Amino acid sequence: MREYSVDAQTYPAEDRSVRLLFIGPPGAGKGTQAQRVAERLGIPHVSTGEMFRHHVANGSELGMKVEVIMAAGDYVPDEITVAMLKQRIGEPEAAGGYILDGFPRTVAQVRSLDDLIGEDGLDKVVVFEVDETELVERMLSRGRADDTSETIRKRFEVYMAQTRPLLDIYDDRGITVSVDGLGEMDEVTDRIVDVLESRHQPGTPV
Repeated sequence: MREYSVDAQTYPAEDRSVRLLFIGPPGAGKGTQAQRVAERLGIPHVSTGEMFRHHVANGSELGMKVEVIMAAGDYVPDEITVAMLKQRIGEPEAAGGYILDGFPRTVAQVRSLDDLIGEDGLDKVVVFEVDETELVERMLSRGRADDTSETIRKRFEVYMAQTRPLLDIYDDRGITVSVDGLGEMDEVTDRIVDVLESRHQPGTPV
């Protein structure tokens, strides 16, 4: 496993390199925390959703393909997502590392990512652990019309079914760390940074 440093305040840029993947159920605050931790560490937050929107807004060749696919209500093929991801992490801003958010979501996508950055390309996979009942309560409190207890639990079930095989792969590589995703925003951010600083033992919640 590659050695890495995570404290942007302590280490000079040329000595820092940390490549992370954040995984968590819908409503766990994964995207928000990915952005906050990225800012803390001085590395980009690479969100597939933001990549799609950026390419569509800029009218790139890939963006035009994505716009047609999404307008039809279809899923964006992995090859397009990987092509966008290759461009994004190849930018100078990502030379010191990055946080992936939204990809991979399936075993096939793990293989695609391996082809792109290598099986040892990630330093840590941060897994957000959130109690299902508390997650439902959190999402219902947002008051969104499409958030019902039934739909939230269904999304949670789909997440668990899709994600478990991914975690088995990354567990076998010894790079997963679990973080309690509930609590104040700053508190959760500090937990994540602490677990990265301490090289916490894989699979043990913090």
